[in-house]
Amino acid sequence: MTRREKALRCLGALGGGVLVALSIPPFGFWPLGIVGVASLTWALTTQRLAGRVLAGLLAGFGQLLIGLAWADKFTFLGYMVLVVLQSAMFALACALAPGGLARVPALAGLLTLAEWARDTWPFGGVPPGGIALGQLGGPLATTARLGGSVGLAAATYLAGVALGDLASSHRWRANESRRPGIELAGALSAVVFVIVLCVWGGLAPDGGPALRSLRVALVQGGGRRGLSDLEVSPSSVYTAALRTTQRVRPPVDLVLWPEDAVALDQPLRTSPESAQLSDLARRLHTTLLAGVTETVGATRFRNEVVAYSPSGAIVAEFEKVHRVPFGEYVPWRSFFSHLANLQAIPRDAIAGHGSGLMTTPAGNFAVLVSYEVFFPDRGRSGVRAGGQLILVPTNTSSYSSEQAPAQEIAASRLQAIEEGRDLLQAAPTGYSAVIDNHGDVLRQTPLSVSSVLTATVALRDGTTLYTRFGDAPPLCLALGAVVMGWALVMRARRREAREKREL
Repeated sequence: MTRREKALRCLGALGGGVLVALSIPPFGFWPLGIVGVASLTWALTTQRLAGRVLAGLLAGFGQLLIGLAWADKFTFLGYMVLVVLQSAMFALACALAPGGLARVPALAGLLTLAEWARDTWPFGGVPPGGIALGQLGGPLATTARLGGSVGLAAATYLAGVALGDLASSHRWRANESRRPGIELAGALSAVVFVIVLCVWGGLAPDGGPALRSLRVALVQGGGRRGLSDLEVSPSSVYTAALRTTQRVRPPVDLVLWPEDAVALDQPLRTSPESAQLSDLARRLHTTLLAGVTETVGATRFRNEVVAYSPSGAIVAEFEKVHRVPFGEYVPWRSFFSHLANLQAIPRDAIAGHGSGLMTTPAGNFAVLVSYEVFFPDRGRSGVRAGGQLILVPTNTSSYSSEQAPAQEIAASRLQAIEEGRDLLQAAPTGYSAVIDNHGDVLRQTPLSVSSVLTATVALRDGTTLYTRFGDAPPLCLALGAVVMGWALVMRARRREAREKREL
């Protein structure tokens, strides 16, 4: 391969990652995700090990430098370390890609496993910027009912790799000089399989019919974006939420406040804020859910959602499980304190436990607090425990751009499809939204404005295939495709060695 060809392959890999990033909100043009994977596949054609590693690394950089740009808000060093670590996962996937007849499903399987790995490691995983978030507007979205975000990523990778393999099939034939018809049939079979998955996902259970409906109000207090917690008075956020709630008109079954709407340096139950929230629930004769943070000593705090009944009593509490690394806590604080200024994160959030189910007079809710919406297991946990509606109180006010809130809306849409549930998202400065069980955004607020979003939503108790079986099926298929790909390669090598010995 000449230097010019190597340079073109590198540009193809980097450009492929950039295209994937541009398929993800706030850009959000879904076909670019498939084309980006196809570009990476073309860049891998005829490459040796070092070339495949470089291609995977460049594709990861292209995708994640853009897709995770919001992380620079916390620390530039952490942002760069995260991009390098997660790009290395794609480099490893490309390094392990086999040739041969099963190269299409094997490469798609390896990229799927890399995507799953970045959802789980480091620091419990950092899923934002993932390829599945870019497919909510396209036909592949229904596959999330079958296999969640992992299944949707797998379908996207399979479609993109098949497209890239078809585009570069003449190069493979020139280098392998065998059975081009069978190889072409393999890529076309992958395309057919993706189409079958889309049709199956569209026909699969979607949460079932409505049991009953709720009249709901989402409270967005509004305010300036791009300021850290240290730059915003907690009382101003609380006051804005109280003031905006005055515009709620009964009858209403549920009022949802955002995450961090009530910030306290004392226990909630003995605070004047709790008395006000109790009076508010009684006056509106509604179930009121509010995000509450409580300081616990000098170095820790709780991040909770608290439910008040129409009688004003606290009837349920849930403490956030998945915390934001370098946002709500600093892993290995003593180590990172030597590398970065951690004054903006003086306390660590206490990790909660539990399924996320909150049982209230208005209904049984699966609650995901902010960052948790990016983790399919959190929605699945709450729904399997009995959640009939998904609630996402969140706070993305510290980000000045729309990238983080736009990706969060995409993650909420994905959760709604995965679990077959209507979903409500409330944020202090946006986006707040009402999403149905097919992932369609029915109503959404602008950023920064004070707004009350009212709607009628359904409670459901049906299950999707993803709710029943989780990530195991797509992960097993991905791993099986990799094993099959390498098994065929090893068998071909043994056959060639035997033929050489016979000569």
